[in-house]
Amino acid sequence: MDDPFKYGLLAALAIALLIAAFTDLRSRQIGNWLNGAIALGAPLFWWASGLSLWPEVAAQVGVALAAFVVLAGLFALRAMGGGDVKLLTALALWIEPASFLKLIVIMALLGGVLTIVFAGWHVIRGRKDRLAIPYGVAIASAGLWVLLAQYWPAAGFAAGNSG
Repeated sequence: MDDPFKYGLLAALAIALLIAAFTDLRSRQIGNWLNGAIALGAPLFWWASGLSLWPEVAAQVGVALAAFVVLAGLFALRAMGGGDVKLLTALALWIEPASFLKLIVIMALLGGVLTIVFAGWHVIRGRKDRLAIPYGVAIASAGLWVLLAQYWPAAGFAAGNSG
């Protein structure tokens, strides 16, 4: 942890992810203000990390754009909420492309578990209304996992790469 500004930004991102998970769990919404703050913090993180405009920042933006296009398609099919689309797109600006793929896989696994738990709870309570899954919890958890694995390997997470 040689750069306190860089790690301060990562800590702020971690706090934002916790807020996203909590608000999605509570209200099934992730605020635009929060997603906007995450996205707007990315250029500061790029600068603090010493990323070059080409190809590193360009790759971050390209992955974020690709993620947005795919996720917007899922939103159009009603398979994903708008806040979830924006949160993942904003995270793509922070997470290096190879690690973003890990985030997607971890998110899908956690989301599956979350869906099973919420569906079971829905059935146990005898509810007949539409099941709403707070997928922001899975997104935030996967984001935190990847951040810890990439930037804090000393915390006991298997890193694979040290940012």
